[in-house]
Amino acid sequence: MVVLLALTAGTASATTQSAPTGRFDGWAAAIIAADWRDGADQPIEAFDNARRDLTAGFLAAGFDRATLVDYSLRPDRPPATPASAAVAGVAEVTARATRGCLLYFTAHGSPEGMVFGPDRMLSPTAMASLVRGWCQDRPTVVIVSACYSGIFMDGLAAPNRMILTAARRDRSSFGCSAEATWPYFDGCVIQTLPTAGDFIALSQSVRACVAAREAAEGLSPASEPQVRIGANMQLLLPTLRFNRPPG
Repeated sequence: MVVLLALTAGTASATTQSAPTGRFDGWAAAIIAADWRDGADQPIEAFDNARRDLTAGFLAAGFDRATLVDYSLRPDRPPATPASAAVAGVAEVTARATRGCLLYFTAHGSPEGMVFGPDRMLSPTAMASLVRGWCQDRPTVVIVSACYSGIFMDGLAAPNRMILTAARRDRSSFGCSAEATWPYFDGCVIQTLPTAGDFIALSQSVRACVAAREAAEGLSPASEPQVRIGANMQLLLPTLRFNRPPG
């Protein structure tokens, strides 16, 4: 009995010592490049570049590779990921990691929805249904980088969610061209994430970054990225600080 108790105590101690302590441990994250074309339907690299560098940025900020999935829905470069497979992959990771959700989509958009693979448009109703099924009532951050992405704001808004979109519901965003490394909004996220303290600070920095770049290049009308933070998230987000290297 004494030996058994000692072993049990030792196991409990080891479990306690190895328990996760990161602010985003137990969070599921998904980053999806849902388009790969410019306005003339020619292949470009900007969306996939954004997926790659956003993934690296959020991992550095404290998200766990084991519960972060990233997908490219472009069909012309193997291994191709169908939209249905990406949806299933996000469902799987959100079923495993149930403490919170980060969902990031980058693609072209229209006043009706967002491109989601070769032959599908994701409407605001469909987006809201997916997010509700994946993340339920857990804390959730949804970032949508697309023209007219403000159309998703009302359907996604909830007390447990923060929503950040690249543009107003009636505005284009910029940077989806062969010459661009990333869409401008994604580039601002990538560039400001290393110094932002949390998601609220990130949204403020990104909006300022986008406005400055569009003004410098004389782009009009301005895209005006939108942010909405639910009541529960206003209290929670300041406690979810991003990792920063010492020094």
